[in-house]
Amino acid sequence: MRRIAKLLLVGIVFHAVYIASIFDIYFRTPLVHGMDPVYPVDPAPAKRLVLLVADGLRADKLFEHGVARAPFLREKVEGGGTWGVSHTRVPTESRPGHVAIIAGFYEDVSAVTKGWKMNPVDFDSVFNRTHRTWSFGSPDILPMFAKGASDPHRVKTYMYGAEEEDFGTEASHLDTWVFDHVAQLFQNASTDAALDAELRHDHNVLFLHLLGLDTNGHGHRPMSPEYLANIGVVDRGIAQLVDTINAFYGDDRTAYVFTADHGMHDRGNHGDGDPQNTETPLITWGAGVARQPRAALDPLGRPTARGHEPQRTWDLGAWPRLDVHQADIAPLMAALIGTPIPVNSAGRLPVEYLDLAGKPAQQARLLFQNALQLTAQYRAKAKTKRHMWFFHPYPLDGAIARGLSTASALIERDPGASSRTSRQVMTDALEGMRYYQTYDWALLRGVVSAGYLGWIVYTLLFILEQFAGFDLLGRATNSDLQRQHQRRLRRIQWITGFLSVSAVVFLTQRRAVWLHYVYAAFPIYFWSHAFKKQHVLQDAVKHMHALSTAMQKRDTVPRPRALTGSIGQTMLVAFAYLVALELLVVSYFRRDVLFVCFAASTFIWHHRLPAGLPHRRTWLSLWAGLSLTTGLFTLLPVEKADDLWLVTLGGFAVIGTALYMMWWQPQQLGLPEDAPGFLYALVALNAITIALVNHTAAMLRAKQGLAYLNQYGAWLCLAAGLAAIIDDGRRRPTQHYRRRLLVLFLGFAPAFILLSLTYEVIFYWSFSSLLLVWVQLERLDAAAATGHLAGDTLDAIDLRIAAFFLFAVNMAFFGTGNVASLSSFSLSSVYRFTTVFDPFLMSVLLLYKILIPFFLLSAVLGVLSRSLRLPPFSLFLLVVGTTDVMTLNFFFLVRDDGSWLEIGTSISHFVIASAFIILQIILFSLSHVLVGRVLIPAPTSRASKWAKQT
Repeated sequence: MRRIAKLLLVGIVFHAVYIASIFDIYFRTPLVHGMDPVYPVDPAPAKRLVLLVADGLRADKLFEHGVARAPFLREKVEGGGTWGVSHTRVPTESRPGHVAIIAGFYEDVSAVTKGWKMNPVDFDSVFNRTHRTWSFGSPDILPMFAKGASDPHRVKTYMYGAEEEDFGTEASHLDTWVFDHVAQLFQNASTDAALDAELRHDHNVLFLHLLGLDTNGHGHRPMSPEYLANIGVVDRGIAQLVDTINAFYGDDRTAYVFTADHGMHDRGNHGDGDPQNTETPLITWGAGVARQPRAALDPLGRPTARGHEPQRTWDLGAWPRLDVHQADIAPLMAALIGTPIPVNSAGRLPVEYLDLAGKPAQQARLLFQNALQLTAQYRAKAKTKRHMWFFHPYPLDGAIARGLSTASALIERDPGASSRTSRQVMTDALEGMRYYQTYDWALLRGVVSAGYLGWIVYTLLFILEQFAGFDLLGRATNSDLQRQHQRRLRRIQWITGFLSVSAVVFLTQRRAVWLHYVYAAFPIYFWSHAFKKQHVLQDAVKHMHALSTAMQKRDTVPRPRALTGSIGQTMLVAFAYLVALELLVVSYFRRDVLFVCFAASTFIWHHRLPAGLPHRRTWLSLWAGLSLTTGLFTLLPVEKADDLWLVTLGGFAVIGTALYMMWWQPQQLGLPEDAPGFLYALVALNAITIALVNHTAAMLRAKQGLAYLNQYGAWLCLAAGLAAIIDDGRRRPTQHYRRRLLVLFLGFAPAFILLSLTYEVIFYWSFSSLLLVWVQLERLDAAAATGHLAGDTLDAIDLRIAAFFLFAVNMAFFGTGNVASLSSFSLSSVYRFTTVFDPFLMSVLLLYKILIPFFLLSAVLGVLSRSLRLPPFSLFLLVVGTTDVMTLNFFFLVRDDGSWLEIGTSISHFVIASAFIILQIILFSLSHVLVGRVLIPAPTSRASKWAKQT
């Protein structure tokens, strides 16, 4: 037991440390510091700027023609300014969207595990370069930029309370609040001379964060009257704001930028890379902004002007559409008010938005300023790598320096050529930054791969030695063999010492962080141990070779150890297990693979169970039906529309199954003929939950909000189910295992019903029933087997149990969704508990729903671990040791570019696989908590069972 504890401790530490490896490799912050700002040469075209961000506004909903949804903004598009679509290349969430707009850099991927609201790194922003910024809106966004300002008093914030963000009500009042407080600011200036002077200063910014559309989109969907009407509220508020500003200043020196941080999917959420989420409007007008002339049309009515083709439904073909990347907005705003571009910005100035007609030299200077700013970042990143041994500079390093020199020399003489050269320098500098960002990848990937492979070998050798009895040296009496082994150990120790010292020297010269030393230590430890234990593998191969020879001669050979087949048979079983692991990897991307695997499992039990076993056909039919039913859920879309009828149907299926077991098979539960009132109370609790869900849904549909009675009732039902599970385990510790599993099935059901939108409850019923049948089939198989006796060793064929357990774990997670659906889940799934935006509470509720199937699986694991007569921990360690085959797959599939969905999904895949050992220990421990000391009758042997029947 002590050696097992040591193995598990090493495994936990190893996996916990190596989870961080992807953040050290793929997700180190791209931000560098120490760059000086590049100040513009020409005077600013605007004295002040108004930034309006309509949170959650889709481009198509604003630009649609034929409806008077936003007449003021439509007027600015049609000749009053310049417009286009801003493409979000970053997470379509509020925080990263605003960072891209205001700071000009895309989501710091090292921040993916941090919170929703506060960026965890220091960064420069447009606000940081202003004289003063007044910001109005949500407490989710505004504090981030106020905290990041170089002067704490530079950015002033005016926020409403977080409780105002209620998804159960109409939310346009959030935007009205913002417009009213901006108007109040200018009204206060009439009686406050200091405020009046501040407002009239150059380089000021007014930032209006308009959250109503996002809140209505989540609560009512973007096709709803509430969302569409909110666009009109925003449009009228902007029109009144422009009038207020014109009346206050009267100088036409104000520039306006209207955009959105992200869009909104039809289902009422965002987060992924769907065009409905990534395409947001960008409209600019006012001082310094170009007014696009009406374009000439060709004979087919298509615009001949430069720009992207608008959607046909927008009817904007006569007005050139100029699309940008979201990070390009920051240098655009800086150019309008004459401030330095934020030093961390990765945006490229869209000069087409600026009124530079007849000013080619000014355009060249602005682009050259942008090129200098990006090159400063490139050089700062190169500086972090130049000290390393065998340093290889970016191949275009010289071209960047020459390009800057050429662009500077040509500004006055040939501004067009200067502009083109500056653009090329920007492209090269951005690619150079990427080159240095990935400079250490090859080395670190190699070290991490060696670590995971070493852990797999280390664990398998432990299993062969401890649970299979392969220990050639332990049984050897030959002193020469022992001396030979000692000499080999000394050589391994010398090599290990040399590698350790070399690794320390090499990493020290590279100024590596302390975690890199730990990454290098694990593969050295694992592989040195593997070479020390190579005799275990030699003994196993020798045994299989002897068995193969005996089988060829048809001799009878005693099989006291785990590998009870020939080398070919064992390799075939191992290959099949590896195929199963690779299928699990594929299932992370294609859920329907699980359906194929569960369908195939029906044939396995047909082969395993003896033909004469009583009730064999009944159990096989149940297994086949439930396997196919459970697998079918992976064929259904993860994007689920609300369907209360299916929730209700699933709830009644849970109740019906429980009543069947209580009324028609009470002996299977170890109950008297009349089922106890405790189980009936749990059935009643589930019926009340179903009624509560239907009543709450009716109130929300009627726009009556979430009543306190319904809200408290939901929390009470969830708590009652948990309390019943805990109390039953405490009062009946030695109850029959089937009764305990039924209590768990009924106790967790209320929470699952409350948090479901559609078919999830039916999946809960099907998956739970399948687990109950699996327990029975494994017990029948153990009773029919002749080779498993108490204290017997692990057999290669027992990989079947490990494989199905892994498939069950994945089905529990992917049965009704995938990682992508978690990162863009529908908020309506928690509306029975709260409609006020609370990321932490909502995430906890979602996580609890996800974990419920794992709780049931852990209980079944506890029953199986006591039912099957295998060495303790043997299957558990086999699963723990081999699943890193999946981890290595996901390690090389991690992405650090693309949409939030793609980045987050790749990270989640790796973290889930790498944390599997921790999950298994938790499930193994939880199984003892959930099933405790329940009564589990030992499976009778096949001979005695059939003897009684005959």
